[in-house]
Amino acid sequence: RPPSPGPAPSFPGGFRFFFPKVVSSGLRAPTHYRPTCHGPQARARVELRPVPPGAGISVSVCSSEHCPDARLKEEQATCPNCRCEISKSLCCRNLAVEKAVSELPSECGFCLCQFPRSLLERHQKEECQDRVTQCKYKRIGCPWHGPFHELTVHEAACAHPTKTGNELMEILDEMDQSHRKEMQLYNSIFSLLSFEKIGYTEVQFRPYRTDDFITRLYYETPRFTVLNQTWVLKARVNDSERNPNLSCKRTLSFQLLLKSKVTAPLECSFLLLKGPYDDVKISPVIYHFVFTNESNETDYVPLPIVDSVECNKLLAAKNINLRLFLFQIQK
Repeated sequence: RPPSPGPAPSFPGGFRFFFPKVVSSGLRAPTHYRPTCHGPQARARVELRPVPPGAGISVSVCSSEHCPDARLKEEQATCPNCRCEISKSLCCRNLAVEKAVSELPSECGFCLCQFPRSLLERHQKEECQDRVTQCKYKRIGCPWHGPFHELTVHEAACAHPTKTGNELMEILDEMDQSHRKEMQLYNSIFSLLSFEKIGYTEVQFRPYRTDDFITRLYYETPRFTVLNQTWVLKARVNDSERNPNLSCKRTLSFQLLLKSKVTAPLECSFLLLKGPYDDVKISPVIYHFVFTNESNETDYVPLPIVDSVECNKLLAAKNINLRLFLFQIQK
């Protein structure tokens, strides 16, 4: 039977630790300490004890790795330590552990030295000699990134200040071109907002399985009405790759289907953004399609998620909640 933890110090904690309502799932505390999972017999008791660096798992690891993998394999996500079920609906905050952990020393991600949590942010931003910084000549195209203690040496030897005007103009043209693409996107969004017929709705992608011998995960929304038409959204992982659970890089693509009949071609622009209560990072991309009774579904287009980490956040959730904007183009 694991020893009972001592009383948690009443320090202000800025970190959220979540535990299943029945049993803790081996969450990781900073540096060399973590709550230890002892299985259901422990009655959710938590013990802080020294462990090797990197041991233990945190809730972020559960939600970003175990839950997405289990979703893709059609399995129930379980704790690697005690095999209890893991899901967001079974978790609740453990305030006592949050307060205790808030005062444990934390390791700087750059120099690996330990600091009190209250000083760590300032150290990483202003004081750490190994923090990643950029050359002061980045405005004229220097791509250098490196530790702060090498910055002075690099800037003294940086070749960009000695480049000719013609060489700098080529670099600045490339930077301006990237900036123009961003501005073009936002100008397009502002232009769409001036349309007469605009509709938006919250959509919820629900997971389903194909009828194949080896089933594949896909998502589909219930029917919804926008612009007086009935629509459905579908999504798939890695473009229906055979075993997306074996892939480190994960993406989502979606298609928009028109379910109602139209008397004339319906030309629309549309984009998906994150929902009002989600923290997933999605870059806006505008798609365009002309819907008819014969051609009533778009091709699968990428959901512009920033990276695989953000994709795993969506896969870990029971449902995917996003916001769809539709703009009808009138001739």
